[in-house]
Amino acid sequence: MKRVQIILKYGLDLVLAIVLLVLLSPVLLVISITILLFDGGPIFFRQQRLGYRGRIFNVWKFRTMIVDADDFLTEEGVATKNRITRTGRWLRFLSLDELPQLLNILRREMSFIGPRPALVEHFNRYTSYQKKRLLMKPGVTGLAQVNGRNTLKWSRRIEYDIEYIENYSLILDLKVLLRTIVVVLCRKGIVIDRNPDQVDDLMK
Repeated sequence: MKRVQIILKYGLDLVLAIVLLVLLSPVLLVISITILLFDGGPIFFRQQRLGYRGRIFNVWKFRTMIVDADDFLTEEGVATKNRITRTGRWLRFLSLDELPQLLNILRREMSFIGPRPALVEHFNRYTSYQKKRLLMKPGVTGLAQVNGRNTLKWSRRIEYDIEYIENYSLILDLKVLLRTIVVVLCRKGIVIDRNPDQVDDLMK
């Protein structure tokens, strides 16, 4: 039964991604032009992430940070200057920077709901138990995102991800979707430019 629901989930992902790309194409165009006008290129940010069963893929977002933003981090991961662009601050505040991930869904690399795509360098730091978070496609939103978002420690996010996978159902997806709408509208858990060591506890 769970297997059937997962197959249905991924089928619905493809249909909904196509519909949203068509409906939101004017919004995507306006955001792209705004980034070019106010912040210059590139429009998109692309980064390698871990996908289903640890497969590496490129996740797409609208660029919200200055070019070569990581050059302005100390060895401890502390930002030495404001790295967020003018347009990027609003995109993050409104959670619109993730919209290009509709393309990742269309490419069957992601789902609308699931564990957020993990950083590649985290893989070798996971325990065998924590690697269970890779047993479903990563999502644009997920159980961790509606229970604290960027304020959660990584280990706690992974616990939520595994809880989602072990208890998966279409009803659970619906609950996460509805809670995501509330979180986005209430601007809960948004950290514009966070200090990585405040939430990175995988080595502790």
